[in-house]
Amino acid sequence: MATPTAPTFEGIRKSLISGDIAPVYLLHGEEGYYIDALVDDFAELLPEDDRVFNQYILHGSEIEAQQVCDLCYRVPMMAERQMVIVKEAQSMRADQLNKISAYVEDPVPSTILVIACRGAQAKGKDLMAAIRKCKGVIFESKKVTDRNAPALIGNYISKKGLSADQKSLEMLCDFIGTDLSRLYNEIDKLATLLPKGAAVTPEVIERNIGISREYNSYELVDALAGKDAAKAFRILSYFRSNPKAAPLVLASSSIFNFFADLLTAYYLADQSDSTLMRELGLRNNFALKRIRNGMSRYSPVKIVEIISAIRRFDAMSKGVGSRQNEHQLFYDLVYHILTAPGRL
Repeated sequence: MATPTAPTFEGIRKSLISGDIAPVYLLHGEEGYYIDALVDDFAELLPEDDRVFNQYILHGSEIEAQQVCDLCYRVPMMAERQMVIVKEAQSMRADQLNKISAYVEDPVPSTILVIACRGAQAKGKDLMAAIRKCKGVIFESKKVTDRNAPALIGNYISKKGLSADQKSLEMLCDFIGTDLSRLYNEIDKLATLLPKGAAVTPEVIERNIGISREYNSYELVDALAGKDAAKAFRILSYFRSNPKAAPLVLASSSIFNFFADLLTAYYLADQSDSTLMRELGLRNNFALKRIRNGMSRYSPVKIVEIISAIRRFDAMSKGVGSRQNEHQLFYDLVYHILTAPGRL
């Protein structure tokens, strides 16, 4: 028997539009953007005139399970259905969430119950089991990673009728991080400034968001891939003078991802261009060229040494075994990368 496909953000949105609505929804997970967006969708699902008497928006820190159940059992007032939304349900204890399963096991057809645990995994195994049994929906909003953020941003830019190259996507990720709310807000801003079909270029980003097209993590990784020490240290000097230009924790993450990809590339049985692009998730030939550039300059032993140095930097920058300035530690890391002898 085939395993059921996990509900997706877009899939839930489409089902709401089509009227295919489940009796109970549990929204949970580390990425808050999708949960917030779905809660907003549910809050607008009932006709506006019906919301006054038939929509209840509760907060997990302020209510008990029995209150939720009592509201769900109510009969809609002069309407076909009612909506009960429990926000910030991650603040409820597991035993309280499990008590809601008494209602969920036999939900009222005229009630839509939405339980949102923003930024955390849901507690309450009994509740989750009951939701599955009543054919409800459990949506896990998984944390966005450095690796999948560019693809998500690229898709969102396309939906806005714009385009962007790999460098522009990585510039946005490096500057803002993986906070989708901030990333999408910046893209929304660009969409209001640019005409349909326009390209989001490094120049556009520099002009409208404030990220330098010459001094950023993308260019630093390029410099390290080509062992261009002069360029690398120019960028470090800019980072030191403009601390907000590139948070070093994000810059070091970009460097780590590059060298992790290099190591993966070395141990692929097939190192053809097509295989490298597929296995490493490279989006274009520029990214492929950077990997080839790095492979020609760093041996596997050097890469392992460099990855170890990046991990030491991460620990020391957090105060573990060092009181040095973060920028000095980062300078030492880049120097180590450029001169790594390949000793483990």
